[in-house]
Amino acid sequence: MLKYEWIYSQLMTQIQAGTLPSGAKLPSIRQLSQHYSCSKSTILTSLKKLEEQHLIYALPKSGYYVVDHQVPFQPQVQDHIDFATSSPSWHAFPYQDFQHCINKAIDTYQADLFRYGTPKGLPSLIKEAKKLLTNYQVFTKEENIFITSGVQQSLSLLSIMPFPNSRSTILVEQPSYHLYMDYLKTYGIPAIGIKRTTDGIDLDELERIFSHHDIKFFYTMPRLHNPLGTSYSKQEKDMIRKLAYQYHVYIVEDDYLADFEQNSKIDPIVTDDTQQHVIYLKSFSKIMFPGLRIGLAVLPDIFIQTFQQYKNTTDIDSSMISQAALELYLKSGMFERYQKKVGESYAIRANILQQSVTTHLAKYKASKEICMHSHIILPRQVNTDKLIQQLKQSHILLDSINGNYLDEFYHERILKLNVSNVEESKIEMGIKGIALSLNDPNNYFY
Repeated sequence: MLKYEWIYSQLMTQIQAGTLPSGAKLPSIRQLSQHYSCSKSTILTSLKKLEEQHLIYALPKSGYYVVDHQVPFQPQVQDHIDFATSSPSWHAFPYQDFQHCINKAIDTYQADLFRYGTPKGLPSLIKEAKKLLTNYQVFTKEENIFITSGVQQSLSLLSIMPFPNSRSTILVEQPSYHLYMDYLKTYGIPAIGIKRTTDGIDLDELERIFSHHDIKFFYTMPRLHNPLGTSYSKQEKDMIRKLAYQYHVYIVEDDYLADFEQNSKIDPIVTDDTQQHVIYLKSFSKIMFPGLRIGLAVLPDIFIQTFQQYKNTTDIDSSMISQAALELYLKSGMFERYQKKVGESYAIRANILQQSVTTHLAKYKASKEICMHSHIILPRQVNTDKLIQQLKQSHILLDSINGNYLDEFYHERILKLNVSNVEESKIEMGIKGIALSLNDPNNYFY
């Protein structure tokens, strides 16, 4: 056995036995070379092999650490099937790894924690964010990237700040992100809607709205739309961008589920934006956890100064500890490994949902895309409120679509389905239950 293989096996045994526990820092390369009486290059070869097997990870200028191999916390078995909740509690997040990043962030940036932060976000995180964005086919300069307190802060600032086209009305897809709909209603911001369905939007209607209304920007989720679970085709995205150029309307592209895209050839609208009319927003709340409160905003040059001014008057900067911990999480490669793991779990659940809807709800129009959330279109005769209440009594939880609409816009009869919090083994059971209730005459108007 070669020396590096023997050292590798020795270290692996210590990790598996718990002598080197999860999160522990390994001795330095110099200490290991002295202990095993070998060269530093031999130690590095051993460590590289451990790293390739995801047993350890490296933090620049810090050292090597044991990856968290604890058994993930298993939530208690629920007696209900929850199609309503969309928070990402369905995957086991490696808390010890991230806790290490937090502890390391405090050690590294302790002086910065006693300052008010940075205007655009932690520069070292922005540098890592720029690299990450290329994975989504978003190519930009560091000066165009802002770290925000989630996508909601970006949407709030963009909604109230002046735009170069000097317009005031916001166009939103209907249905759309419920918290942004709440924001527009609460603050009385001028907004109108355009209908979005499983077939996309009417591009002729979009042009009519662009040409006849003072549209400031068009808020859209081209990829894996919330709550429909549908995506625009390349042709639709190209036409939306072309119309935006023609009528001097800006596009705010919310790419909140970019991490879960299964097709690497699918690009966001911003990728081909040659005239700087697209503002790109990215969230970490679904891939990691909502409490992180970190989002990315990629802005055209003309917006930088104004966005900066408005952001400074809200929170000065997003949480420095969260930013520093995320930077280390990205830099170490832990995010990439975790993203792959979660993506696989996502695909399994999404496929089960799609197959179950196709099998048991075949007569209802629904999204054909593989996504963690989907929907079916109900006949007008269905009493949706009564249906949801009956299903609740059967321990199947669903959420009304009403919050996803502007008040004055016609509310389609849509049943939202989200499997973020449904056990894989219960997804089909829940869909069967929905199908059974839809066959009950008591859930229809006459």
